[in-house]
Formats: sequence, structure tokens, C-alpha cells
Amino acid sequence: MVRRGLLAWISRVVILLVLLCCAISVLYMLACTPKGDEEQLGLPRANGPTGKEGYQAVLQEWEEQHRHYISSLKKQIAQLKDELQERSEQLKNVQYHASDPAGQGVDRGAPEKTQADLLAFLHSQVDKAEVHAGVKLATEYAAVPFDSFTLQKVYQLETGLTRHPEEKPVRKDKRDELVEAIESALETLNNPAEDDLRQDESGPICEKKINNDKNNHLTGIYRTEKDKGTLYELTFKGDQKHEFKRLVLFRPFGPIMKVKKENLNMASTLINIIVPLAKRVDKFRQFMHNFREMCIQQDGRIHLTVVYFGKEQMNEVKGILENTSKAANFRNFTFIQLNGEFSRGKGLDVGARFWKGSNVLLFFCDVDIYFTTEFLNTCRLNTQPGKKVFYPVLFSQYNPGIIYGHHDSIPPLEQQLVIKKETGFWRDFGFGMTCQYRSDFINIGGFDLDIKGWGGEDVHLYRKYLHSNLIVVRTPVRGLFHLWHEKRCVDELTPEQYKMCMQSKAMNEASHGHLGMLVFRHEIEAHLRRQKQKTSSKKT
Repeated sequence: MVRRGLLAWISRVVILLVLLCCAISVLYMLACTPKGDEEQLGLPRANGPTGKEGYQAVLQEWEEQHRHYISSLKKQIAQLKDELQERSEQLKNVQYHASDPAGQGVDRGAPEKTQADLLAFLHSQVDKAEVHAGVKLATEYAAVPFDSFTLQKVYQLETGLTRHPEEKPVRKDKRDELVEAIESALETLNNPAEDDLRQDESGPICEKKINNDKNNHLTGIYRTEKDKGTLYELTFKGDQKHEFKRLVLFRPFGPIMKVKKENLNMASTLINIIVPLAKRVDKFRQFMHNFREMCIQQDGRIHLTVVYFGKEQMNEVKGILENTSKAANFRNFTFIQLNGEFSRGKGLDVGARFWKGSNVLLFFCDVDIYFTTEFLNTCRLNTQPGKKVFYPVLFSQYNPGIIYGHHDSIPPLEQQLVIKKETGFWRDFGFGMTCQYRSDFINIGGFDLDIKGWGGEDVHLYRKYLHSNLIVVRTPVRGLFHLWHEKRCVDELTPEQYKMCMQSKAMNEASHGHLGMLVFRHEIEAHLRRQKQKTSSKKT
């Protein structure tokens, strides 16, 4: 009885275990069977493929899903690689600019985004430099002057003891730099269809090919701002008289960039030359001789304003003006007589405000200045109302009596005016000769009329322009000379003032070499005597 009950219980347990195993097997198959895109995949149904065919279909669909998944992973990996490469290039670019702020290098293999960033950086260099507008400067020493050049020579301010105020560029980098700028300008002028700045043109830029020969009268100025780049302004003679073509180029410590191209017609640009004067009749007679030749006979677009202080020798000055007027049929002059002590600033200010016509270009000049027609065009080309004023650096002549002391006679004035280290120097500490439009002079406030006599008023006006947003063009010019005259140091000066006056007189007398010859002339003469004695003793 007990045995029969035990067998029945065991049989029931076995049946339950079998049923449990079957249930687990079914659940396992349901859980492990792959799913389709829209429905779960189970065991083959009664009305579907059965047996081996059903499982092959399931395996094939599962394999297809894995293939799509692997392809998606490959695409994501490729995208990540591209992004990583781009980030690496950007990091290199940032590190490069951190070590080289000028941005001279150009990564030829960089992506388009990096190239766009580089181009934006170069254009920002143009915007930071004084190309389109001036910047406010604290003092006159903060201004960066231009150097000027032609096809043959460079006229430079910083000469030191080895370089010359006028010289051919010897250094290869300086020569190659100017040659590239000239060639780039010529290419732009001769290929107007390829120029990308045609919006600045009012007509065809050039009907004929322009070559870099002497007939085209190339002149240019350039300056380098150490943290931005080099600015070039090249001017070529135009197709018609009084017409010029100017190109503005900028080298932002990298590829040179074309900034602007202009057609300039100066045929109707009148210059009002204002000369303050007191006595000095002989100097005025010499000035009018140069004026008649350069302004009346050659240029023909000049008005002369003479502001005379006092009445002593006034009739002689007026007589020189009237004689010139009759001889040359010249009527474009104004004579203004003022009483009181001579004041250069007041004379120029009165002369500028006396003009009643339209906005005119003013040239503030002294009676001991010699200029050429080339300078008058340079004055016109480097000024623009509301935008640009011109402060040329003139060449100051040494004492002809010392320079040509070993000659039989002093040559004529025109033959003395050569730019050499032995004949003079760039007067880079003088700001009296300047070209500016009358509107800019009035808007800036004119001269400080509290300054009396000579000196001080020019620096004060120069500083006003530096503090404004106007571009101040400061460059040596080859057609503007300060003629030598004796500098007198009066006894009324204090010992310190007298010493400074004598130092200034020595600097204006002769070059370093000539002054040295004067200092050591006794030793030189003794040497020559000894040499002569040796020669005579050998003969005997």
C-alpha cells in the first residue's frame, strides 16, 4: 500500500519536472528568437514555412540586420575621424598663431574652415592698420613715417651712419619686397578684367600696357607697422595730362593683398601756397624766382597768399609781387598786411581763413623753401578732405661754403640741390611744411595763436591731427628743400640755450665727415706738410 503510494507520488513529480522543462524550453526559444523590423519573430507558424526553411529565413534576416548595423558603425567611425582631424588642425592653427602672431604661414592642406579663418585674420590686419582711416596717437613720436621710392632709388629717414638718405636698395629682402609690390601693381593695371576691386573704378583702368620704365614716372611710399604689415601706395602717370593711377597694396606679413585701385584726376586741384613773412627781401626774391618757374610756367594751378607783418620793407616785397605779376601775367595772388610782432602760426592761420572760395588745398610754406612741380603733385596726391593730410619730410641743405669750400666757386643753386649724405639731411624733426585741405584745417581748430615768433605752432597742429581720425602721411620727398641760411645765436640766450643753439647750428652746417675735417684740419695740414717735405727730400 505504502509502496504503491510512493510510486504514484514519484510519477507525478517526474511528470511535473517534464512539463517544467518543456515550459522552460518554450520560453527560451521565444526569448532567443531574433525580431524583425515590425514584429517579433517566433518559431515557424503552422501556416508559414516549416522546419529547416523557416530557420534559414530567420537566420538570413538576422544576418542582414547585423550587416546594416556594422555599416552604420563604420560611417560613425569615419565621421569621428574627420571631426578629430579638423579639431587637430584647428589646434595646430591656434598654436601656430600663438607662437607667430603675424600669421605669415599658410597651411596649404588645411580644411576650408581653416582657410576661411586665415583669410579673416588677414583682412583683420588690414582693418587694424591705417589703410582706410587714421588712428588716434598720443604724441608725435608715435607716428610711423613712410619711406618713398621710385624705380631706381629709395628715400629713407632712418639712415644711421652707414645708410644714405637716397640709395639703391642693396639688401635682397628690401629689393625683392619692392619689386614684388611693383610687379603686383603692374599686373593689376594691365589685367583689369581679373581685378576683384572693380567697384572702385569709374572707367577702364588702362587701355594700354604699363611697363616699369622711366616714362611712366612711378613714385610710391610705403611703411611697415611691425604688428600688422606693410602698406604700399604706388602712383603711375595716367594716359592724359594731370591724370594719375594709384594702387594701394597691403602685405599683412603674408601674401600681398590688393586693397584699392583709384583713377585720380588732378587737373582742377588748386593749391593755395601761404607764406608768412617779415622783412627778408632777398630771400623772398629768391623764392619768387623759383615760384615763377615751377608754379606759373610749369604747373599753372597755384594761388599765392603772402601774409606780411609790419611795414618795414613791405613796399619792396609788394614790388617783387607786382613785377612778377606783370612779367608772367599772373593774377592769382593775395597780399595781406598785419601789424604787430611776427607770428608764423598767426600768419598761416589768417592766410588760410582769408580764402573765400570753395574748399582748397593749402600748402604752408616758408620763404627759404625750394620746391619742384613734382612735389606739388605729391602734395595733391597725398591729401584728401576729411581723410588724409600730408606732412612731408624735406631735405635740409648744409652750408654750401663748407660743402664746396675746396672748389673754385659754389655751383648754381639748382646744382646744389642733390640728395646725398654730404649735402644735407632729412629734417625729420620739422613739421612746418604741410599740405592739408582748408576744411580739415578749420575743423581741427587751426593754429595756437598764443605762440609767438618761430617754432612750436607747427608741432601743436601736427599733434592735433595725430589725435584725430585723419590719416597723417609722413614721408621724405625728393622735391622739397630747405635752403641753408646762417643761424645766429644771440647773446640774450642763457648758457644752456646758447649751447643748444650752437649744437643746432653745427648740425645744420655740415655732415659728420665735413665737421670732422674742420676739427682735425690742423692735423691734416701738418700731415700734408710732412708728406711734401718727404717728397722734396727724395728728389734732392
